[in-house]
Amino acid sequence: MKPRVAFVCVGNSCRSQMAEGFAKHYGKDLIEVYSAGTDIAKEVNPLAIEVMKEVGIDISSHFPKTIFDIPKEVDFLITMGCGVECPFIPCKVKEDWGLPDPAGKPIEEFRRVRDEIEKKVLELLERIKKEYHGEGK
Repeated sequence: MKPRVAFVCVGNSCRSQMAEGFAKHYGKDLIEVYSAGTDIAKEVNPLAIEVMKEVGIDISSHFPKTIFDIPKEVDFLITMGCGVECPFIPCKVKEDWGLPDPAGKPIEEFRRVRDEIEKKVLELLERIKKEYHGEGK
């Protein structure tokens, strides 16, 4: 069974959606990927969609989901740096990536946050490969 990874932030409109897009793109054979929010937005931020298209990942079909729309238990719970405590979701590993919310800022800030998310997703996938698949040992 593939490890389950959930990316959670407040609105599920920018950071967690980009993380879901990268994780599905790079880790589709390694993990099950989910994203959710604690107080969801009406839509995925158009600038998040635009900056992901710039790197060849289409998240235009994504939509905001609540934490009740994802599995009740995950292996990795990644919060984006929202400054709010998530309701309890059982997990093996919980991390907060401390990323600033680009909503309402210029597209350059979306790009900067996107690139940081990509880096962190790739690092997470490497750890999962080692831990769950014995690669790199």
